[in-house]
Amino acid sequence: MDSATKEHFSVWTLMAMVVGSMVGAGIFSLPQAFGRVTGPFGALIAWSIAGTGMLMLAFVFQTLSRRKPDLDAGIYAYAKEGFGNYLGFLSALGYWSAACLGNVSYFVLIKSTLGLFFPVFGDGNTLTAIVFSSALLWIFHTLILRGVRGAAAINTLVTFAKIIPILLFIFFVAKGFHTDIFASNFWGGEDVNFSNVANQVRATMLVTVFVFVGIEGASVYSRYARNRNDVGVATLMGFLGVLCLLALVTILSYGVMLRSDLAALRNPSMAGVLEAVVGPWGAIFVSLGLLISVLGAYLSWVLLAAEILFSSSKYETMPQFLSHENRNGVPANALWLTNIVVQTFLILTLFTQYAFRLALELTSSMILIPYLLVAAYGFKIAWTGETYDRDRAGHRTDLARAGIALAYTAGLIYAAGAKHLLLSAVIYGPGSILYIIARLERRKALFAPIEMAMFAVAILGAAIAIHAIATGLISV
Repeated sequence: MDSATKEHFSVWTLMAMVVGSMVGAGIFSLPQAFGRVTGPFGALIAWSIAGTGMLMLAFVFQTLSRRKPDLDAGIYAYAKEGFGNYLGFLSALGYWSAACLGNVSYFVLIKSTLGLFFPVFGDGNTLTAIVFSSALLWIFHTLILRGVRGAAAINTLVTFAKIIPILLFIFFVAKGFHTDIFASNFWGGEDVNFSNVANQVRATMLVTVFVFVGIEGASVYSRYARNRNDVGVATLMGFLGVLCLLALVTILSYGVMLRSDLAALRNPSMAGVLEAVVGPWGAIFVSLGLLISVLGAYLSWVLLAAEILFSSSKYETMPQFLSHENRNGVPANALWLTNIVVQTFLILTLFTQYAFRLALELTSSMILIPYLLVAAYGFKIAWTGETYDRDRAGHRTDLARAGIALAYTAGLIYAAGAKHLLLSAVIYGPGSILYIIARLERRKALFAPIEMAMFAVAILGAAIAIHAIATGLISV
């Protein structure tokens, strides 16, 4: 699509891409996810840490969109520009894999929600549930093939539609809030000490990552922006709005039910909380809101997944066939590959008992490396002073923000633990075949020496993870 005919998104459409991709399955599962591991005090600390860290990352995206306006599909392009072809590829692969796994979690939660009313869907991993979700998958696939602009417009409408049930949930739960229940939940356990609270906070980190995934939505679609400054504005405003919703849903729920009861809720756990306040209609209301929300989030994420493959192929990091656009300007081959992978993962959910939790954890794990590389690139250009010749004050501010974002994303990898790093290697290692194909197609050297070492580590990690899964050392 040439510049004369390329479709452009307003700042509101870009903001809807951010909010639409962030507000999906995760927010509807927060009461149970936090109730399993912490109380209000730990939750407040967790949201403070996560909110500050992700705010700094949002600032990094905003800064890079201004200082590097020529780099499209930011989350991939920043890694490649800063650290070379292979790390750029790993960032694209990790982000795309997270998008695919996130879409699987959306489908599982849709089916689990329907299972509240139609037992044939079970917890989202029955044969009937798989057939139903597969039909939805290919209906959306056909819709998107008709044009990105039309799909983005639908996403904007759905984004507004799904915020309304969340706001009403917050209103009713705030009215039904009991200070005595909140107080009994406050410390999250009998032992009140620093070590216990620290462990509670650490256990929430992957949950907070999952609900913040999508903050880069406007950056990925930067090539469609009417004004590159709109990318940063949309990222920052979308993030702040979603952070308020996430914190309110989590904290207010502790004033309605005891922590043990929150932990025992089935997902979507927001339904159980609202039912405790207003009666059975509350569960139905939240369930309907979730269906709208998750379908909209899926639409956002399948667009983002196809776009990252397309852009990385255009810049010669993925195989050439992924850069093909159909007559509607849709990256069709990238979309096909994305939905074939989602379909495969959906079938695999038949064989895992905790399909939603596994998809959530893997999504969070796969996004950590791309986020780390974005923060590192922001820190790198601020540290070296690149593009800051006439902005010394801005240089100091951006260096501090990028430094905090880098420390936060590195801390997330530590909090994820060895298990999740090994599971992510199962995708990073074998997935590198796409990079090898891309380099061979263009008759370029496969790896620089340091990249060969990274590739060897990814393959070794994948081998160790597969062995650990086969022997039961890692459970899935």
